[in-house]
Amino acid sequence: MPATSDHGRVLTILTVATFVVILNETLLVNAIPQLMHAFDVTAADAQWLSTAFMLTMAVVIPTTGWFMQRFQRRTVFALAMGSFTLGTLLAAVAPVFAVLLVGRIVQAAGTAMMMPLLMTTVMTLVPLEQRGRAMGNVSLAISAAPALGPTSSGLILQLASWRWLFLLVLPLAVVMSVVGYRMMPANEANPTDTLDLLSLPLAALGFGGLIYGMTQVGVPAVEGAGPVLPPALVIALAVAALVALVLRQFALIRSERAPLLDLRALGERGFAVTMAIMCVAMMAMLGTLILVPIWLQEARGLTVLQAGLVMLPGALLMAFLARPVGRWYDRIGPRPLVLPGAVLATSSLAIGFLGTHDAPWWLFLVVHPLLSLGLALMFTPLFTSGLASLPPHLYSHGSAIMGTFQQVAAAAGTALAVTVMTARTAGLVQAGEDPVHALSGGVSAALGIGAAIFVLATALTLLVRRPAGAPTAA
Repeated sequence: MPATSDHGRVLTILTVATFVVILNETLLVNAIPQLMHAFDVTAADAQWLSTAFMLTMAVVIPTTGWFMQRFQRRTVFALAMGSFTLGTLLAAVAPVFAVLLVGRIVQAAGTAMMMPLLMTTVMTLVPLEQRGRAMGNVSLAISAAPALGPTSSGLILQLASWRWLFLLVLPLAVVMSVVGYRMMPANEANPTDTLDLLSLPLAALGFGGLIYGMTQVGVPAVEGAGPVLPPALVIALAVAALVALVLRQFALIRSERAPLLDLRALGERGFAVTMAIMCVAMMAMLGTLILVPIWLQEARGLTVLQAGLVMLPGALLMAFLARPVGRWYDRIGPRPLVLPGAVLATSSLAIGFLGTHDAPWWLFLVVHPLLSLGLALMFTPLFTSGLASLPPHLYSHGSAIMGTFQQVAAAAGTALAVTVMTARTAGLVQAGEDPVHALSGGVSAALGIGAAIFVLATALTLLVRRPAGAPTAA
């Protein structure tokens, strides 16, 4: 049955709401200096606005699979947007840094629910032959929004104070909350599913600890700035918690109780392959978003706004292609899109690796749009074919697993990029290079590692298959 006009409006509201809440995730990237001055805090303290956001996402997202089966879709939407709106209000009026930090945490709790809710709703309401088009909008929200965040915040901060980063979002959040709640269709819930109280802390310690440990890699171990525990120890403890979480989920499944995360989704070959490729793609995207602005500002002397504008064409290209790629998926399936996309992404990182050391700043007017084009060809087909490989009762858990792995991949990509860049830069400085050339060498090395990892993703695209019942390739 084709999607009705009411369903189309619901998906539009959900997509716009998800775009706004995910855009908010990277909106504070350029505001850190202003916030340090406004609240008289150190850079390490201010960085907790991003770290706490990521940690909250990592803790909340794994619960959304169970939550969406336990409660009605309308209830989940109201809680997600209510939390995001309250957090935005707290952040906008924050008199002290602690209130701003609490606002970001409350925002993150709402953000964590929106992406799995949108993806599950698409898979539930949209017929198979139209899912590519609908998932194109999803990938617009998930992939283009983080890329647009730094540029948007740079433009706003040129004209107004940091509070307007939240004040401009607040009325949009209120309108979408009211309209979306009234339009959200009812669905069946399973009130008999109870939350396993042991799984929740294991997920929080596992995913939260893993992301925290990776974000602390390379942080100076000095008083007031470095992590309390060595990152390697935090990561090891997190891995142990995740092993216990996996064992607990399968024990719940064997006893016919509701798991927090139904890991049987990873047993579906199509879903597992697309998850692996998406994680590599997310690592590359977030690593590049971290590296390129540093290189443009520190090695080529651009301002924050100028660096943001250099990144803008790629972000706009990704946003522009999201819906056309969805239509192409409906016509020809995933592999004719994913394979060329992976080749383009690998090529762009290789060009950055070869040219960064001595290239002018405008090199990334080529490299970043080329990477964005490759990722745009990949994200929508991977989202759609991955979830379509699952049986309907695993859609919500598949969405939750996908969102959780993306957060872990983002943290891993950031940690890997910063660690390689820092180590290579320090080595070149010790070898007698001047700081500017040393930094360029560090960025070049990190992009080279990203290109090497993407070669693996390119090989994995050969395993991508068309889900049963999907359109055949032309």
